[in-house]
Amino acid sequence: MNKAEGRLYIIGAGFAGQMIASDIAKKKVFGTVAAFLDDDKNLISTKIDGIPVLGPIDSMAGVLRVNGADQAIIAIPSAPVSRIRKMYASLKKCGFIRIKILPSISQITDGKAHIIQARDINPLDILGRTPVHIPLEKSLAYLRGKRVLITGAGGSIGSELARQLLSGGAERLYLFGHGENSIVHIYRELHVLQNEGIGQKASVVPIIGDMKDREYVRYIISHTRADVIFHCAAYKHVPMMEENPVSSIENNVFGTNSLLEAALEAGTEKFVLISTDKAVAPVSVYGASKLICEKLVLQAAEKAARHQSFMFVRFGNVLGSRGSILPVFMEQIQNGGPVTVTDPEMERYFMTIPEACSLVLQTGGVGKNGSSYLLDMGEPIKILELARQVIQFSGFTPDKDIKIQFIGARRGERTREPLWLEEERPEQTEYKKILRLTNIPPQSFSVSRLMESLRPVCIFTEGKESLYRNSSELKRILRNAVPSLDAFYKAEESGTQRIGTEQSAKVVL
Repeated sequence: MNKAEGRLYIIGAGFAGQMIASDIAKKKVFGTVAAFLDDDKNLISTKIDGIPVLGPIDSMAGVLRVNGADQAIIAIPSAPVSRIRKMYASLKKCGFIRIKILPSISQITDGKAHIIQARDINPLDILGRTPVHIPLEKSLAYLRGKRVLITGAGGSIGSELARQLLSGGAERLYLFGHGENSIVHIYRELHVLQNEGIGQKASVVPIIGDMKDREYVRYIISHTRADVIFHCAAYKHVPMMEENPVSSIENNVFGTNSLLEAALEAGTEKFVLISTDKAVAPVSVYGASKLICEKLVLQAAEKAARHQSFMFVRFGNVLGSRGSILPVFMEQIQNGGPVTVTDPEMERYFMTIPEACSLVLQTGGVGKNGSSYLLDMGEPIKILELARQVIQFSGFTPDKDIKIQFIGARRGERTREPLWLEEERPEQTEYKKILRLTNIPPQSFSVSRLMESLRPVCIFTEGKESLYRNSSELKRILRNAVPSLDAFYKAEESGTQRIGTEQSAKVVL
């Protein structure tokens, strides 16, 4: 932004706000800071480096003469969601259309705030709970001097892990993915952040490839000599995977298996699988694929050398991930509605992407070989209420300006998603928001035998040509192995109501 485009108002005259103002002054390309807005009575009516401090924030609506080109930047990284929500409402009353916000305090690891870190405020910043504060610099100490590889690095979770890993002191950061455009995007973003002095000077290396290619994965892991692997890559859209079940198992299960085999062989120190609540008594092919992945990780842990640790971290939905409900709502609102909700009672556990990634990184440092972890997701949120809040955030009135339409649950969806089985008995650890699960060996299938049954369906095998890409056979195999999936399909086939969380979560796997 240049001077002709409007004035900048920084919300918060503390350390972050002052650093933002200083950064703007040095770069001379973002415009001029007109004022700080703050609630501190000791600062109001003073000047900081020649910039006036105005306030209180809530009383500025009738004072500021704001035009559409003016911009507000919320620079209070430690502010709870409730305060951000209140500040946002006050800024809208002032007439601000362009509102940006700095990331949370946990991501300002070097004590410095930069204007390039500011992004457009979105519903994530004013919905839900206040994310737990995790001092990244301390929790990432185990990565100092290490080679870290992220699969699915171009995705929502993988790219956020990469951003936070810039502060870990890693020697090299490998961005592995099969989507050229997404890898290019995060690769360029990380270089821009580093050039602006954010994070440390890790070498960032993009790697384009397909984890289904067993020999290629083996080659990559052995040649990169990755010390730590965060495995985020997966096909994860439930209805899409119901339509493409073989691809789901081929990519998620056999891709993960190839990666685990390569990591064991190469002596990788830490392997962290990103798992999902849909792996709990799964009722979809995607959920079944992640359940098998969890069991594969625990099987690999049994083969691990003394210096190796293999584990998984399970959590529910993350707000704002690509293909998740929030971007869909925003697009529907931009198109004038309606906003579509599957069922009035549909609810999910939600966490922001930065918070989930910070907890995953922390778990990678403190987790033990063969252990299973669950992130404390708080209380579930009804999708209907989320839809209403997003509509209100966008400046509209639900069911008046923007209609809400109920469309019914799609195949593989259930009203409520459990986070654990009764037998897993989650226990608190010494780390806030990280729970440890009791490992449960699968009682309805053998991992090795199940893999052998699935292999000719996913991978062409001489003598078993009729099985290749046979989705009916694949679903038969999965239904025999996973009772909850079979029960769910039977309920659909008979036309009865879908089984609920309470019943499905008790199925012994």
